[in-house]
Amino acid sequence: MGDFNLALLIVAIVVCVIVFLVNVYLLVNYQHPDDKNQAYFPKFVVVLGLSVAAISILMLPADVANRQACRHAIYNGACNLTLPMKTLWLVVYILDAVLVFFVIPFAMFYYEGDQDKSVGKRIRSALLWMVTTAIVCALILGILYGLVGKVDFTVRHLSSSTTAFPSSWSLSNNQQCLGNGARQCSAYLASPSSEKTWTMRTTFPEYVVALATIVGSVLFSIFGGVGIACLPLGLIFSFIRRPKAVITRSQYIKEATELGKKAKELKKAAESLHQEERSGAKGRKFRKNVKSVEKELFQLEEDVKLLEEMYPQGEQAETTWALTVLGYLGKLVLGILGLIVSVAWLFLIIYLLLLSGLLGTVAFAFFCFYLLLAVIAGATMLGLRLVFFTIHPMKWGATLMNSFLFNVGLILLCSISVIQFCSTAFAYYAQATAAQEIFGHTLESLRGIKYLYKYNVFQIAFVILAGLTFVYYLIFGWRRRKPSGRFQLSS
Repeated sequence: MGDFNLALLIVAIVVCVIVFLVNVYLLVNYQHPDDKNQAYFPKFVVVLGLSVAAISILMLPADVANRQACRHAIYNGACNLTLPMKTLWLVVYILDAVLVFFVIPFAMFYYEGDQDKSVGKRIRSALLWMVTTAIVCALILGILYGLVGKVDFTVRHLSSSTTAFPSSWSLSNNQQCLGNGARQCSAYLASPSSEKTWTMRTTFPEYVVALATIVGSVLFSIFGGVGIACLPLGLIFSFIRRPKAVITRSQYIKEATELGKKAKELKKAAESLHQEERSGAKGRKFRKNVKSVEKELFQLEEDVKLLEEMYPQGEQAETTWALTVLGYLGKLVLGILGLIVSVAWLFLIIYLLLLSGLLGTVAFAFFCFYLLLAVIAGATMLGLRLVFFTIHPMKWGATLMNSFLFNVGLILLCSISVIQFCSTAFAYYAQATAAQEIFGHTLESLRGIKYLYKYNVFQIAFVILAGLTFVYYLIFGWRRRKPSGRFQLSS
């Protein structure tokens, strides 16, 4: 048993190091060229946040493996577990909440601050916003914990009389207990009036995790429900809408000229907004215009990328075009595989077929990470379609730190819900773990909150939004994108 404990501890350390290195690699390759050799604090927050999210996903398989250390013990307390999982769960998710509600907002406020101001003024401004957020969150948490921070467990008092041993044993599926009559245990026949409610106050860390899970569940239901459909279908229809052939040089010059003009218009609009910001005009109209310009800039970048694909240049133009075709074929393959995974998830949510099965560690981690990717895909799609929040797409080699921070915050917030969601869906896999104790027994028994899980509100919303997104893509997804804004590629 000691060897098992040591092996699990070594594996946990190695995995944490690998996760950290992978996230550093993602940061280096996704970051925008303008952020190279600067913005070190936001970069540290991004790597830390992604590492916490990834480790939290991998902690449930570790929790299961941790229980295996005592698989030969009569009861869990008869041996020493490798890792104090319940303490680690609370530490990770308290750190998750601190990053989401305090550290990441501070980093974003500092990064997006007026570059003309001194470093000290930008830090003071960011601290002011962060302290305000901290006070509001502390008041909400304190009031809710004081009023309804309790769990209500329904218990039934059971008792049974003794029975003499029979001369012959005739136990079967139909008669599991000794005695005559109803062929059921006397304790099982206890009257409903013996049910009572056992109330106790939960710990403050568990309550923080519970509230963060509720907030994350709302976002997860919306973005995850949309994203689990648009993630694979977006790849498939991207192949369908792919450029079929290389355009002529005259067409390229015409389109490039139009894009150049629109880029100048967009630059003027951005400079005008910057002047308004300096003058102190930060009202509702200003924020709406900023979001509109961000959307147009994103669409302009997509148009430039599309034009470069349709007219590759340089000595290796033919090779570039061949790689473009292969890239779209790769999207088709990944889209089909993703569609299978998405359908499997929806099938699981609706019918819970895997409740009686055992899922492997790698498969479990893959399913959880896929849900997080779906959340990002859903957030990007809704941001582009509805523009009710700032768009922060992730692009290889062109992602600014504020976009990184936004998506890391979204991943961290939703990762709590993903773990709760998975520990419930894969209840057999996660049985007797510390995660099931926190996210199952405690969370689903909290006053007020328990009804959201009792009636499967989040799961129903997830399935409905996924179904609507599937219908949307089947109706509109096959259409080739048309110009819709002033800065769009001309037809």
